[in-house]
Amino acid sequence: MKKLGLLLALSISLSPAFLTAEEKASGTRPHIIFVLSDDMGWAQPGFHGSEKGLTPNLDTLAEEGLRLTAHYTHSVCAPTRGAFLTGKYSFRNWMDWRSEDFGKPSYLAKLGLTLAKNSKGEDTRRIHAMDTSEVTIAEELQKAGYFTALTGKWHGGEWLPEHLPMGQGFLHQYGHYAWGIDYYTKTIVHNAPARFAVYDWHRNQKPVDEEGYATDLIADEAARLIQTRTEEQPLFLYVAFNAVHGPLNPPPGFEGDGNDPLAIRDAMLKNLDDNIGKILGAVDEAGIRDNTLFIFANDNGPVLEEMSAPYRGTKNTTFEGGVRTPCVVRWPGHTEPGSTTDEMFFVADWFATFLNVAGIPQKEVTAIDSIDMTEVLFGEAKSKREQIIFDVEGSVRLPTIRSGDYKLMGDMLFNITKDPAETTDIAADQPEVVAELSARLKAAAAERPPLGDKPLLMEDPLPYVYGLEESSDIPEWLKKKVDAVRATQPTEWGPGETPWPQAPKGAVASKMDGGLDEKGAGPKK
Repeated sequence: MKKLGLLLALSISLSPAFLTAEEKASGTRPHIIFVLSDDMGWAQPGFHGSEKGLTPNLDTLAEEGLRLTAHYTHSVCAPTRGAFLTGKYSFRNWMDWRSEDFGKPSYLAKLGLTLAKNSKGEDTRRIHAMDTSEVTIAEELQKAGYFTALTGKWHGGEWLPEHLPMGQGFLHQYGHYAWGIDYYTKTIVHNAPARFAVYDWHRNQKPVDEEGYATDLIADEAARLIQTRTEEQPLFLYVAFNAVHGPLNPPPGFEGDGNDPLAIRDAMLKNLDDNIGKILGAVDEAGIRDNTLFIFANDNGPVLEEMSAPYRGTKNTTFEGGVRTPCVVRWPGHTEPGSTTDEMFFVADWFATFLNVAGIPQKEVTAIDSIDMTEVLFGEAKSKREQIIFDVEGSVRLPTIRSGDYKLMGDMLFNITKDPAETTDIAADQPEVVAELSARLKAAAAERPPLGDKPLLMEDPLPYVYGLEESSDIPEWLKKKVDAVRATQPTEWGPGETPWPQAPKGAVASKMDGGLDEKGAGPKK
């Protein structure tokens, strides 16, 4: 009887009801679907109070899952993507500088550099990308037996094969490499210093000729992968929409005012939500809802400050509106429906969290800034994250750190807990806090590796298609598509005018300064 009682007690102690949230989640190897929108504002989804009714699928997801109210990112696309993929602050691997920044004189000036020249004496771009020595979450999950796939926007390098997704851990790639494409023509309208269109639409790193709206196509590909790749092995699917990033291309069926940028933006958001619904539907149809960790997040703040309400700032700034982003997590049986957490979370933390749920020992991975948030997401633990470093000296934007209640942004200090809208600079009242956080930023900046002389150049500054290997044998259909787009683009520019925005100065960045008009059709008038 004693032995039977002991066995009974042991079985009870090991039952799921007595396991911690981390123990329940660790090593369970769920499918992981990470959906990232582009340039969505805090105030745009219904679950943050919008009454426009544009995001019913996201709102339902929020009702079914956990909302993160203090989910932070970097303030522009590529740095956030680099932090997500590597689990590191972007300054550690120079991902705080985007590939296209190395073709923009105003950005290069911040590094004491000028535009490079190719062998013909033409202005060209120094090749910059996520370093191949970095260990990505895709590489780790692939080694652990996951099928790893990316549909959508990469923005980690667009030329050398080792810098493209399939050189960085993804077994399947679909979408575009560079910062932003026309949703219909699949061309990137400019990529400094090139002022004209280049084709940027690929499947498994081969150019693909497809008609349709990019947001629809990205979701279609994701749904196909969910239906075909989830039976025999776990799936890691990174769905990186370019929506609602510019250019402002209305989706199919748009019946609004084509001259109203806000109407177009709303339609693009509604289309994005429809396509997230398509992906969620594919999860249900595949019968994997209960075994899928599904995350919706956004890469940085919006272009327009009213879309950041109640927060101040836009993308390209480190005000809260530029770096605090919508995020919802759903994993049935692990997340409580309709719940929220105010615990501080940085986008790099997904790296360590995914390692845990996939059963990968973090000690085997190179040093990272990521913190395992399993207990925060699936339990009631407090976040171990006490600070976030957004930018340091040598970054494009102002050195910025949040530590506890305080955020130091350049020489401004805000108490985020008491003043989340950052209305009052309290630096003069808290000199000791300023000194402490300034010292932390200075120490972090000293950890940045040397840039080097960036000797690799894009020999052809204006290829027909991105990808060095893809550019070596260009199909006629592709040339015709690109030539047709280039024929519509401006050929003359005034002194100092460029089709791309100039480098931000100070705390407030004018997103459109020196750049395209609201539709992305030509120079701003």
